[in-house]
This record gives sequence, structure tokens and C-alpha cells, in this order.
Amino acid sequence: MSNPSEPFECQWQASRLSLVSYLVVLGSALLTLLATSEAPGWLRVLLGAGCALHAAWVLPRHVLWCHPTSWTRLRHDQHGWHLWSQQAGWQPVQLRRDSMALPLAIILRFRLAGSRLTRSVCLPGDALPAEQHRRLRVRLKFSRQRWKAPE
Repeated sequence: MSNPSEPFECQWQASRLSLVSYLVVLGSALLTLLATSEAPGWLRVLLGAGCALHAAWVLPRHVLWCHPTSWTRLRHDQHGWHLWSQQAGWQPVQLRRDSMALPLAIILRFRLAGSRLTRSVCLPGDALPAEQHRRLRVRLKFSRQRWKAPE
């Protein structure tokens, strides 16, 4: 592992794996609505509209990361962990203990400074170059003060 006191920064891009997974699940939900003959037509239309609204919200913010509020970079330095979005810039975060660093995906659970809400970012293996994904997993697993609250 590299020196833990060295600054580390990574930036991710849209993941083909996340997009395909989301579209398969969305398609399955829509096919289920079409196949459900006992439900009234108005209910199926309402649920289909709900699926479309969910896709319109989730795709740019959490799958394609093209919305200004999307978290697209992570930095670790002597001041702790920081996430970056186009709208907010670098924000100090506290990583949560339920974050996971697996070979196929990193589930980054965090809380912004001054907030009680816990948020998440899922980074599949194809969202980062393989070496950066590995370095981030190692850094998340072995960082001494990874759960420390931001100052």
C-alpha cells in the first residue's frame, strides 16, 4: 500500500454495469405492470408514471453522475475525507461503518459535516480504472481514522 499520509484522490465516471443493471430492473418492473391483468388500468398507469419519475431522478444523479449535485470525486488527505460535486465543491464527510469495499463494487456510505442524513455512492468496478479502484478499496479498509468525524 502507498503511504497512508500521502493525499489520495479519485474521480469516477458513468458505469456501464450500473446503467445496464438499473435498466434491467426498471424494464422488469414495467413488464410486471403490463402482465398484471387484475390491477385496474389507472393503477398500472400511475405505477408506470412512478417508475418513469424514479428513472428521471435516479439516472442523472446516481447512475450517470451528470447532474450538478452528483458526487463524482473523493479525496483523502491530512484533513480527512472529502467528496466533490459540481454544485457544492469539496465537502468534508464522515465515512460510515457500513461502507463496503468489495472487488466488484465499493459502497461508500457517508455523512456530510453538520448533517444527520447518511448518503451513499455505489462505485462499480468499471466506474474507476482498475488500479484506482484497488487503491481506494485498500485505503478504505486500512485507513486509521476513516470513521473520524470531519472538523
